[in-house]
Amino acid sequence: MSKELAKTYDPKGIEERLYQKWMDNGYFHAKVNPDKKPFTIVMPPPNVTGQLHMGHALDETMQDILIRFKRMQGYEALWQPGTDHAAIATEVKVTEKLKKEGIDKAEIGREKFLEYAWEWKEEYGGKIINQLKKLGASADWERERFTMDEGCSKAVQEVFIKLYEKGYIYKGSRIINWCPVCQTSISDAEVEHEDQDGFFWHINYPVVGEEGKFVEIATTRPETLLGDTAVAVNPDDDRYKDIVGKMLKLPLTDREIPVIADEYVDKEFGTGCVKITPAHDPNDFEVGKRHNLPEINIMNDDATINELGGKYAGMDRYEARKAMVEDLDKLGLLVKVVPHNHSVGTHDRCHATVEPMIKPQWFVKMDEMAKAAIKTLEDGNLKFVPERFDKTYLHWLENIRDWCISRQLWWGHRIPAYYCDECGETVVAREMPEKCPKCGCTHLHQDEDTLDTWFSSALWPFSTLGWPDKTPELEYFYPTDVLVTGYDIIFFWVIRMVFSALEQTGKTPFHHVLIHGLVRDSQGRKMSKSLGNGIDPLEVIDKYGADTARLFILFAAPPERELDWSDKGVEGSFRFINRVYRMVYDFSQNYSEVPESYEISGDADKNMAYWLNYAIKKVSDDIGERFNFNTAISTIMELVNEMYRYKEGTVNPGLFGAAIKDLIIMLAPFVPHVTEEMWEHLGYEGSVHDQNWPEYDEKALVKDTVEIVVQVNGKIKEKLDIAGGLSREEMEKTAMENEKVKGLIEGKNVVKVIAVPGKLINIVVK
Repeated sequence: MSKELAKTYDPKGIEERLYQKWMDNGYFHAKVNPDKKPFTIVMPPPNVTGQLHMGHALDETMQDILIRFKRMQGYEALWQPGTDHAAIATEVKVTEKLKKEGIDKAEIGREKFLEYAWEWKEEYGGKIINQLKKLGASADWERERFTMDEGCSKAVQEVFIKLYEKGYIYKGSRIINWCPVCQTSISDAEVEHEDQDGFFWHINYPVVGEEGKFVEIATTRPETLLGDTAVAVNPDDDRYKDIVGKMLKLPLTDREIPVIADEYVDKEFGTGCVKITPAHDPNDFEVGKRHNLPEINIMNDDATINELGGKYAGMDRYEARKAMVEDLDKLGLLVKVVPHNHSVGTHDRCHATVEPMIKPQWFVKMDEMAKAAIKTLEDGNLKFVPERFDKTYLHWLENIRDWCISRQLWWGHRIPAYYCDECGETVVAREMPEKCPKCGCTHLHQDEDTLDTWFSSALWPFSTLGWPDKTPELEYFYPTDVLVTGYDIIFFWVIRMVFSALEQTGKTPFHHVLIHGLVRDSQGRKMSKSLGNGIDPLEVIDKYGADTARLFILFAAPPERELDWSDKGVEGSFRFINRVYRMVYDFSQNYSEVPESYEISGDADKNMAYWLNYAIKKVSDDIGERFNFNTAISTIMELVNEMYRYKEGTVNPGLFGAAIKDLIIMLAPFVPHVTEEMWEHLGYEGSVHDQNWPEYDEKALVKDTVEIVVQVNGKIKEKLDIAGGLSREEMEKTAMENEKVKGLIEGKNVVKVIAVPGKLINIVVK
């Protein structure tokens, strides 16, 4: 053995040393290699404001398993890393930092603020990358990208201009989601809908010219009454046919508004009469367009009532609501107040209640690009794992609206649109024109807005490889193979990457989308800052090592299910790693060199060979075909149990040494540090991560005998052997005809019969 091995495994110091060895030797770097088949994963770029959390740990470890496995299978495997500028989150962080230093963002201006933002990014932006390295992530750090680096920025500008020239990008005044705290527009995908307890305020609107006659409406937002421009009823509602076309006196104002008929109104909901506020509700906006209604915005950007609000001007929206309800009551127009639980949209970043507003913004037309994204799934070019997420993907695309891409922020990609100061002409170009193409004026200014962060991250699979230039990397590594992500950002990011890639490259950006669940605490609750129930993966790494953290989160989380946190599970993973380590240590004490050759003779050798080859086949299929990492780990654990049965010298030492070697290789993608330590100790050349993935011997999987296990009411009553080499159906038939089995199950209900060819038959009865 080439290296002394401690009796028990202590990850402290070892993991950091080994990771540095891999970095120094360029083990993670991928090159354009015509002699190899490429395999590519793009890392979902964590925010530069980010801190490693359990969601990251789960996501990144899954990617790392796949990339290490594919390297060992002989692929030129690229794991493309990078970070996202996270426009809103970063701007908030920098603004808060400056405020603590007594610096006002508004006073220093845009250019100076951006200097501070870049300084902040340089200081804190690499924090999460270093944490990912501590986890053991084998990404190609030599290729690390940032969504605002020169290459990615070039791609963003190119896409904007191409879509604008094609007529897919336009500027217009439409209803958008406005965050009054962050003071910017946000997309539909950034709005979280949560049920909140509120009220229905029933209000009478007087019919003009008909004393004592009213139309009763019910609303959850009485403060928006100031922006009403109509009341709508269903055209088939016989109760209100006589008032369609009449005018109503809008309470608390000096305006009159019409009663209109529109099929949007649900006759059975509320009173059947709906106040229409086109400037503050997306559905009302559409109704307003159909009926040519005025659009009256009654709010400032901070959600206070503006100058159109009369006596309520300057009040916060909720303060105005209270005052208006009191005034309506005094006027005798408040009919009743009914408790009502309803869905409220909040900003996923700051959790402020979102205010729908009409504002001039930049939009992307989605109709045609959505059709292409739907077709690529239907054609089989894109596959979700698990497949049920097809429905989530399709539902979003089939109901998609034009995407609002402009943000009222300074940090981000500035929109490449320029306006003539003289005639107002808009010019979209890579650089500011010297003069206006319409009037010849030489005074132009750039649009103040920046682009939605998701606009740039939507280009991530190809912008990181050099697009729009035709680079060798783009030609070789694109399209990518697998995207690993949580189900919560399918519509945020996955869909946008798909339609952006199809539009710009003509290719689906990845073949498979592997969806995993969220991380939950021991009570089944989603881990969150607000609940204070989050587990810091760095603390787990510091205590048990990165390998333990990786093994636990993969073993505890089937891809389609949530990860339920368990301290006992973490400790169990640590014990298993030490169990393997101890087995290698004990073996090394008995043999100064690992025996190279062996012959299989006797039942013990055959059984050991069977378990080894069964594990190789099962683990290979689970990782490469099914993405079932937890069952792959279970199989490895079964192999280790079998090896402990035979380690006392009952099998050929050469066979046992071969089993240890293959075991270490199979474990390497999951627990890369401890396997490298054992590999070095056993005197093998190079790194374990450079080794070829083992291949199984089909002949070794045919056993002479197969074990029958009979369980009665959960307890094992008998273990029998039958002839091996049978098919599943033959095994089941032979087992059920066995006289001892018949005696055990006579008069009982057979719950299930599970036959694993070449391995065992499990008969469960009650």
